Formats: sequence, C-alpha cells, structure tokens
Amino acid sequence: MTTRADVFPKCIKDPTAHRMVVPASGKVEIHFTGVKPGEYAIALLHDENDNGKADRAMGMMPKEGYGFSRDAPVKMAPPKFDDAVFTQGEGVSRMSIKMRYFL
Repeated sequence: MTTRADVFPKCIKDPTAHRMVVPASGKVEIHFTGVKPGEYAIALLHDENDNGKADRAMGMMPKEGYGFSRDAPVKMAPPKFDDAVFTQGEGVSRMSIKMRYFL
C-alpha cells in the first residue's frame, strides 16, 4: 500500500509503503496498522514461487494472481495509481479486493 503514484504498483520501491506477507488460502484478511490519513493505492500479488516478482507468460500475461484497490482494471498493463487510489481517513476502513488469475 503506497501513497506514491510514481512507484505504483511496484510498492516495494517505496520505503514507506505498508507491506505484508500472508499465507494464501481461501479468504484472507489483511490488517494494516499505523496508517495515516491520505490517498493510497493497494497492489496484491500471489507470489506462488516466492521469487519476489510478478511472473509473466510470454512476457505479458500474469502467471500469478493479483489484485488492486477499487478493483482497478488491467488493460494490457497494470492499472495506474489514479485507477486504484482511495482516501483513508481517521479510524478503521474495510475494503474487499478480488484476486484475479489468468493461467
């Protein structure tokens, strides 16, 4: 989860991004703590082979599951920050993100 449009969706390039690794199994709930109010976008990756990157078939099609805040659409490339951005206010917020799988 990042506030920086210039690194989204590769949030690992943002040292202040909120990151979490969780086991993948059915429905997963992720809880971020210490999130300040602001504009954020979330990128999720089911890194099946634990290599730290999104693997692709034929250089284009994702081989692993992914998801974005606001269910931002993927059109020949990952969505832009503006497609996934949401406002986090004070207190607790809830969001559902659907994981997508092509292969």
